[in-house]
Amino acid sequence: MKYLSTRDFLWILPLSLALGAGMSFVQPGNWFIGWAAFSFLFLLSFALLTLSTRWAGSSRALAWMVALAFILRLAGGVATYLILPVNGYDEPDDRAGYVYTDAHRRDAQAWDLAQSKLPIYTAFSESYAYDQYGGLLGFSALVYRYLSPDAHRPLMLVLLSALIAALGVPFLWRAARQVWGDKVALVSGWIYALYPESILLGGSAMREPYLMGFSAFAFWGFADWNQNRGRHGWLWLGLGLAGMLLVSPVVALVTLVIFAGWLYVSSERGRIPWWAVGVAALIFLVGLFLLSSAVNRQGQFNTNSPFGILGGFLHDAVHWDMYQLERGSGWVQKLFHEMPAALQLPFVVIYGIFQPVLPASIFAPTKLIWQIIGLLRSIGWYALLPALIFSFVAAASQKSEKDRKLSYWLTIVVWFWILLTALRGGGDQWDNPRYRAILFLWEAILAGQAIVAWYETRNPWFWRIVAAEVVFLLIFTEWYASRYLRWNFQLSFGGMVALILGFWIAIGVGGWLWDRRRRA
Repeated sequence: MKYLSTRDFLWILPLSLALGAGMSFVQPGNWFIGWAAFSFLFLLSFALLTLSTRWAGSSRALAWMVALAFILRLAGGVATYLILPVNGYDEPDDRAGYVYTDAHRRDAQAWDLAQSKLPIYTAFSESYAYDQYGGLLGFSALVYRYLSPDAHRPLMLVLLSALIAALGVPFLWRAARQVWGDKVALVSGWIYALYPESILLGGSAMREPYLMGFSAFAFWGFADWNQNRGRHGWLWLGLGLAGMLLVSPVVALVTLVIFAGWLYVSSERGRIPWWAVGVAALIFLVGLFLLSSAVNRQGQFNTNSPFGILGGFLHDAVHWDMYQLERGSGWVQKLFHEMPAALQLPFVVIYGIFQPVLPASIFAPTKLIWQIIGLLRSIGWYALLPALIFSFVAAASQKSEKDRKLSYWLTIVVWFWILLTALRGGGDQWDNPRYRAILFLWEAILAGQAIVAWYETRNPWFWRIVAAEVVFLLIFTEWYASRYLRWNFQLSFGGMVALILGFWIAIGVGGWLWDRRRRA
């Protein structure tokens, strides 16, 4: 099948030139150089997205998913880049148009490296510490050096982030369709394309959009090999894992764990081919070495063991994030002072799971642009959370034992990651969702499976989970409103928690008794 034709370039070429002209107009430097560079990137983007969409099935729904995924991420990135300097805070990140501090610092170092006479692989040295692993920094410097030598044009990296993130949609669609069918592919694809946190990250020069795209490549490669023994499966699996190793080795390791567990639960008697074990072990060891080397660039850990280095890093990072959380919030300081020390860590984990907190996004005083961003992020997470919780119930409803085991395995991995990132993020409203989004591809798949399972079974526990979340939001909203609006009556934090738990117990026990009565 011919995926691209001459007719396609009748709209791709003029649209690329027009959009390139507009993007160059809002960026510094020589307009003609910027026009040529942006037009080339748009031409590449439209060609790859069209090619991959037709390869994945040419479905109208898929075409809309891919188009919206790209447009929303690019438009969001351009909008925040232009609005933040005008309506944001008087801080370096806002004045420069960056949502994330990490993106600002990495971008500045990429421009410095591109302007220097140093080779690009210098990005992996200790001199450039703002990119812990060096891969994204090196790629960004490469783009600046050869496409934007005259001026610093950050929107080029925004365009590429939007492209890589959107490029994951066709691969997710085709793989999910092959493994679970059209319904799961449709729901998972729309969740991936429209989830606000994914859109915000996809419109920023961050690692997460690249990791989402690479995860989709690896997922398709694995699914094609596992079910069809496809010749090209290894190519896409290798490409995805190689990209992850360069951008964030930890994600490559987790992806290998996912695939290894997948093979184990789906194979007869839990047998995995020896050569597959050998290849996975080799990649795992390489990733472990790269990860431990990256986190120990300054030699601050007194051990040469990769596991010792990573354990020390996680221990220090968790305690530092807890310190930052306590120092940055007066009411958290008060709670930590009142609660036993043994409860502080569980509190941080639970608080991190509920970040970004929707009531806080509504009532906390901030600039309008930041309030809009906060509301969209919060609404997206609280819309996704019931489906992720329901995934435990959905896994039990799978018809075949193999599908049931696989669903349980994906549910366990995703929720382990959510808990781990809540621990690592220290309850921060930005770090927790960002770390959580690293495995967003699998979260979208899990949520898609859960929604399809509920649609087919009409299991009442889905709406009970939604009711529990509504109770949480209503009571927490009253607590935040009374705090910021200075109402005369305000529940204590302990009283609020007790009230929420009371309602949750009533919903759970009442639902169980109702089901038991109906069965009787």
